[in-house]
Amino acid sequence: MKKVVAQNRRARFDYEILDTVEAGIVLSGQEVKSCRLGQVSLLGSYVSFVSGLPVLKAMKISKYAYASGLEGYDPGHDRLLLLKKHQIVKLQSASNEKGMSVVPLEVHAGKFIKVLIGIGRGRKRMDKRQHIKEREVGRKLRIGREI
Repeated sequence: MKKVVAQNRRARFDYEILDTVEAGIVLSGQEVKSCRLGQVSLLGSYVSFVSGLPVLKAMKISKYAYASGLEGYDPGHDRLLLLKKHQIVKLQSASNEKGMSVVPLEVHAGKFIKVLIGIGRGRKRMDKRQHIKEREVGRKLRIGREI
């Protein structure tokens, strides 16, 4: 059973998500405990490639309250993602295309901590306005049915 501990809702608004991939993430013990408590923020985080390896940047995991000896802990340090080789190639080729980005969408906590990564095309301002209009029309239709 997987529990969603963090979502990047802004990414779904700013990007048109074309494909998703689930990846493992390299964490320390106290970071895993903080993740399970939901002390994770994906706001402004993104995936980049350092010497061919996918790295999750700017994801903030708060310091675990009961951990000791963490004076130099940086909550936003880069974290290595665990993917298969064909998934890495797919993500890297998508990120090299113009207008495409690789962004984290959700963090799941089950037996392992996993990150749902999306390949997205950036939306322009007019696309965002259209998306808002469609959402409002959908809400009005749902409210009309309930009455």
